[in-house]
Amino acid sequence: MKTLNDHLSQYAAYHRDRRNIATHFIGIPMIVLAVVVLLARPSFDVAGLVLSPATLATVAATLYYLRLDLRFGFAMAVFLGICLAVAQATADLSTSAWATVGIGLFVVGWVIQFIGHVFEGRKPAFVDDIMGLIIGPLFVVAELAFLLGMRREVEAVVVARAGPVHVGGEVLK
Repeated sequence: MKTLNDHLSQYAAYHRDRRNIATHFIGIPMIVLAVVVLLARPSFDVAGLVLSPATLATVAATLYYLRLDLRFGFAMAVFLGICLAVAQATADLSTSAWATVGIGLFVVGWVIQFIGHVFEGRKPAFVDDIMGLIIGPLFVVAELAFLLGMRREVEAVVVARAGPVHVGGEVLK
């Protein structure tokens, strides 16, 4: 079983251009929210708790992230919880409004992602390993932590394995 460092390093190898990473800060949250929105129907009230495919997917993903790392897993739980709350509110809209929000976020998010990979000059990680689809959101959380000076020990492993971050080939200090 791969560790947190293994997953982040493998994903990071496809994401070393700072411009590509920046697009991921926008595109990936949009895609995650879109998926949760689109899975928010049908929903059922069970003893005051709203259950939907989105609820099940959110719980499963959160458990996976927590298994990889408690601190990053908690951050992912907060993010996914917010997505789930927004998705449940969106699911109450008309079918056309709900679908427009979900599909619109999904399409625009992927366009932003692919623009980032033009900067990178490399295909997205999920093309070679489907796990990239679940690791992408965790990568964004990790990159945010690194920017905030947190989890330096994880960042050091990722940089040692994947290489330094650069902009257009120029290594950043």
